[in-house]
Amino acid sequence: MKYLLALLATCGLAHAAPDPLVRLENCRLVPTEWADGDSFLVRTAEGKDFTVRLYGADCIEYHVTDKSDASRLGEQRRYFGIAEFGKSPEKSIELAKSLGGKAADETASLLAKPFTIHTAFADARGDGKHKRIYAFVTTSDGADLSEALVSKGLARAFGVYRETPGGVSGATFRDELADLELRAAKLGLGAWEHTDWEKLPAERGEQRSEEAEMDLATGAKREFTGPRLNPNTAARDELMTLPGIGETTANRIIQGRPYKSLADLDKVEGIGGKTLERLAEFLDFSQIP
Repeated sequence: MKYLLALLATCGLAHAAPDPLVRLENCRLVPTEWADGDSFLVRTAEGKDFTVRLYGADCIEYHVTDKSDASRLGEQRRYFGIAEFGKSPEKSIELAKSLGGKAADETASLLAKPFTIHTAFADARGDGKHKRIYAFVTTSDGADLSEALVSKGLARAFGVYRETPGGVSGATFRDELADLELRAAKLGLGAWEHTDWEKLPAERGEQRSEEAEMDLATGAKREFTGPRLNPNTAARDELMTLPGIGETTANRIIQGRPYKSLADLDKVEGIGGKTLERLAEFLDFSQIP
């Protein structure tokens, strides 16, 4: 495998740099029934509509319409340590959805005045059905929306990262959001107000065990049932069907786009040699954006 990677790397197939960000000023929020705190419809000054997905921030699921949404909601409840709130799944789910609603309301409030987005128009589809683009959103008073939501405990620092409009690296942006999350947790803001700190380690441990079992099951699968996936265009949920790829690694694959060859994926954190070997037969690099 190492020989294959070396051979691909010497064929002029270097990892391409991400596309530059485009600044779109005087954007407005378009009210919709499906919007949540981190994904919503915007209209540019020229009248063009885009559904944007925030870099770096993940609000609790507000509109749960399928099993994928329900699974994410369960993982988010465990992350915030509220899975056993009210001593019943029904009350915990009700609380979680209400927090998702608060995040949507906060976003609507912060974007009541014209705002600026920076985007490279990178595909941010989660389930492969709804077209979205990743973006940084700056409010009318100059605040970063992702930072504002995380600071208020209405989102976790999670998702796809990249260099910010101000030139901060994706890794540093991720660390800064993690620091804001830690402060929100310390102050008991938003979702953190309801965290059961005694049970949180066990809840997160349960989530990790579940993910490990899923990785084990998919890692052992040698025959991929679907068509080959293009890692440059596949949605998050599509990438998660690959052996050994969970949500965090899927987000990292999206973050590192574009890829010209299998060798490029070796640079993605969480993808080691064994995983790369398993992925080789499932991926298609014939179309590079």
